Amino acid sequence: MLMLWCRQRWWLTPTLLIAPAIGLFFTVILLSAIRSLWISLHDWDGFGPMVWIGFGNYVELYNDPQFYVSLKNNLIWLVMFMAAPPLGLAIALLVNQKIRGMRFLKSLFFIPLVLASVTVGVVFTWVYTPEFGLLALIFRAFGATAPAVLSDEHFVTFAIVIAALWPQVTFCMVLYLAGLNNLSEELIGAGRVDGARGWNMLWHIVLPQLTQVTFIAIAVTVVGALRSFDMVSVMTNGGPFGSSSVLAYQMFEQSIFSYRFGYGAAIASVLFAIMAVFIVWYLSRIIHTEERGG
Repeated sequence: MLMLWCRQRWWLTPTLLIAPAIGLFFTVILLSAIRSLWISLHDWDGFGPMVWIGFGNYVELYNDPQFYVSLKNNLIWLVMFMAAPPLGLAIALLVNQKIRGMRFLKSLFFIPLVLASVTVGVVFTWVYTPEFGLLALIFRAFGATAPAVLSDEHFVTFAIVIAALWPQVTFCMVLYLAGLNNLSEELIGAGRVDGARGWNMLWHIVLPQLTQVTFIAIAVTVVGALRSFDMVSVMTNGGPFGSSSVLAYQMFEQSIFSYRFGYGAAIASVLFAIMAVFIVWYLSRIIHTEERGG
């Protein structure tokens, strides 16, 4: 047995290491998705027997105006969240400078990472409060009255996304800080010899070495935008009048509050399909990059 292990450990070792992750993926993610898809084909209140209705939930979803509001809000989240990687890179470049007092400034940027999303939501709810919040103080300093952004259906989604961007930008900053600390000194030195400075150094020497970090930052940002739930739940509960709801919150609302688990599962299946398309695209890009690099 020992001799067999010695001969085959070149593939047995990585297989055994990755087997638990594969098992969790199939049992927790894949089987749950299949189960949700099955439930979405039924009318079920979560307690009684499931009644087969085929694609009835999906037909209702297609004709549901609230679904398109939630989908539009998810797109707003996605577009605005794309600002997180470049902002994170800019802050990382700033705090990575060897300047006196920069370590203290860097530690301040880490604050959002130790705060729960619920805490961030509560803090920004206070910030947006038109009576005594920070936004009210700023408007009052200019002799104006602060708008109640969380009560305005035209601005509420943007206000929530801005609040959610705070920890997301910080997370991207941490990723880029790790990448900046692993830059090749030889390439940087060669660039300086060739006269690369400032923007040329960043564009031609630094950024190409941060490609993998950028891929990870974009992937985490997209997934964070698609699964946006906690900030919406804490700050507005999907209001006013469902104008700030996203797909994840609509799924929760239909399943828990309305006892329509079949309809909620249909929304979950649509959200899972959107994420699956992105994951397939993301993995194909990584494979293409690795092949081109090899």
